[in-house]
Amino acid sequence: MRIVCISDTHGHHAKWEVPDGDILVHAGDLTDDGDLADVEDFDRWLGTLPHRHKIVIAGNHDFCFQQQPDRARQRLSHATYLQDEAVVIDGVKFYGSPWQPWFFDWAFNLPRGADIAAKWALIPADTTVLVTHGPPLGIGDLTKRGDLAGCADLLARVQVVRPKLHVFGHIHEAAGVYHTQETLFVNAAIRPGQNRGTVVDLTANGISAVD
Repeated sequence: MRIVCISDTHGHHAKWEVPDGDILVHAGDLTDDGDLADVEDFDRWLGTLPHRHKIVIAGNHDFCFQQQPDRARQRLSHATYLQDEAVVIDGVKFYGSPWQPWFFDWAFNLPRGADIAAKWALIPADTTVLVTHGPPLGIGDLTKRGDLAGCADLLARVQVVRPKLHVFGHIHEAAGVYHTQETLFVNAAIRPGQNRGTVVDLTANGISAVD
């Protein structure tokens, strides 16, 4: 299974070069300010892509998915939208969640601690591919100010669930691929000079990023 990972396109999706693959995963911030019209434009773009399946979650810029969830979902006709829920494709369970620790006054913010930990507790133990908007603490979360913006409670849950792949974005300057012994982490956010999705191959023998 070839998975193409993108995130944080912020309404500029048409500028992206999206490699072919079986499944396209978008880890949030598909709009810049959460307008429904921007979701419609994004969905039209998705409809031009060849991937058999497309999975999308919201991010902190995507206000409409929090304020008008039904109307926003209805505008994604070419993708499966996940908000604290899972979908199984060819025997592989994908779970998506848009939350992140409080970040200015954006969408899908929760305080660190019990409130956000309760969301991560919903991640099924048999998740193969985890998609969140924000990163776990210490992995792909270093800001240009030198702060670690990731969530400790998300990291704790990932260490329990041990998904083969964790896709996220949010912290643009930390975009990249990060390996641990059990999980491949992809911060798929756009960054200056980079507008190509990250390709990951998932096979019975393991998982690897493709150059």
